[in-house]
Amino acid sequence: MHDIDFDHEHAALTEADKEAMARFIWSQESVELNTIGIDIGSSTSHLLFAKVTLQRQSQGLSSRFLVTKREVIWRSPIMLTPFVADGTIDAHALDHFIHDSYKEAGVKRSDIDSGAVILTGEAIKRKNARAIDELFADQAGKFVCATAGHKLECTLAAHGSGAVALSRDRQNTVLHVDIGGGTTKLALIVKGVIKSVAAFAVGGRLVATDDKGAYTRVDQSAWLVARELGLETDAKTLADPAVRQKIASRLAVLAVDQIMGGATDALGRELELTEPLDRSFAPDALTFSGGVSEYIFETESKEFGDIARMLAMEVRNGLKARSKLPVVDPGSRIRATVIGASQFTVQVSGKTIYLSSPDVLPVHNVPVVPIGLDLSGEIDSGAIAKAITQKFEQLDIEPGGRMAVSFSWAGDPEYSRLAACAKGILEACAPGGKRHAPLLLMIDGDVGKTMGNLLKREFDLPGELVSIDGVQLQELDFVDVGELITPPGVVPVVIKSLLFS
Repeated sequence: MHDIDFDHEHAALTEADKEAMARFIWSQESVELNTIGIDIGSSTSHLLFAKVTLQRQSQGLSSRFLVTKREVIWRSPIMLTPFVADGTIDAHALDHFIHDSYKEAGVKRSDIDSGAVILTGEAIKRKNARAIDELFADQAGKFVCATAGHKLECTLAAHGSGAVALSRDRQNTVLHVDIGGGTTKLALIVKGVIKSVAAFAVGGRLVATDDKGAYTRVDQSAWLVARELGLETDAKTLADPAVRQKIASRLAVLAVDQIMGGATDALGRELELTEPLDRSFAPDALTFSGGVSEYIFETESKEFGDIARMLAMEVRNGLKARSKLPVVDPGSRIRATVIGASQFTVQVSGKTIYLSSPDVLPVHNVPVVPIGLDLSGEIDSGAIAKAITQKFEQLDIEPGGRMAVSFSWAGDPEYSRLAACAKGILEACAPGGKRHAPLLLMIDGDVGKTMGNLLKREFDLPGELVSIDGVQLQELDFVDVGELITPPGVVPVVIKSLLFS
């Protein structure tokens, strides 16, 4: 039955007609991207190719595409990151690995629409980062290159492993533990939101063999443990499995102390790379990722000339003795990283833009700092400043550096509310009244130009400012903002979102 009161008829469409129409609608409303995720760390490197489908959601003058499907189509083998004698990464060997991966996957560089390169540990050191940048120079516009300090590593591991999604889906609190080659990263996740992160120097390759099979690599943490235990750290002594077992056992105790949040001894405090984890929320479950997790979950049995398997067994036994929390496999373990980056363009009305100078644009690959507060009621400038500062710490962003502060505005644009918001942004983003890089404001709400005027003309924000509204951003997004196009008075905004499997 049709609930209408006039005569009508249905056109007789053939199956071919219907299929053609569906393809046409799909082509206008959907985009498929080929993307690549590359992870280069102190111990291991790997990459994968993925296909991402984005669906258009039109709002006014903006056309936002949301990811509706992601499919990993090829994963590389795990490669031990190649280093030369002086401790720098062998960029030539890394380039060969990437080239061979493209070839084995049957993918051409021209096939790739976007990508993400994540550098961690030794890879972020100046010489290494510069050499790696050169490998992707010809695709700079397509790729997001993120150098991750300890806290950003914690965040990436929590997302990349699937722990954030697990916490969100179950609406519970998860303590995620990523044990890599040289460090362990913790993330406390409450209903899908990362509340606190921490890192300490315990990992599975603190003692490792060289290319000749001799145990010549002894990192600082392992050396400190060996000294405490009265053990020598020469290759001959470390060749004895019993010696390596003692070192791994002591490192595991230090790791379990940190995971459980109990009292740590002097050595444990010495190995801390960040302030301790905030324990305001009690976890309902533990999740693990990183190379060592492959042994914890017994998905790997082969050893690779290090103490990872020994460490994993000791950590597992230590947790079993001290904790009743369930241990959950979040889905991705050693491959807990990005699968690439989605990319879409938003056109923003010129009426909603504030530019302190037209010369400030274009800007590229600016990391997003989401405030994440409800701004629908009374606005507390101190709470805004605190929220932004906490995100700086979690995302390893310098307060005066390049950033795009993102927030949703709700409620009336009263002066007192706008001024409180502006004051909080100023306090966090220009500590001591100083900035050395342009500040971008990306606002989901109709106050972009007003907020820009307030910050520059009344609060004397130092440096250049770009304030745009009508844009929705989230954590681990990066933005490009092109030059002002006149007419019609718009700026193109390209949003690049790190993607996780």
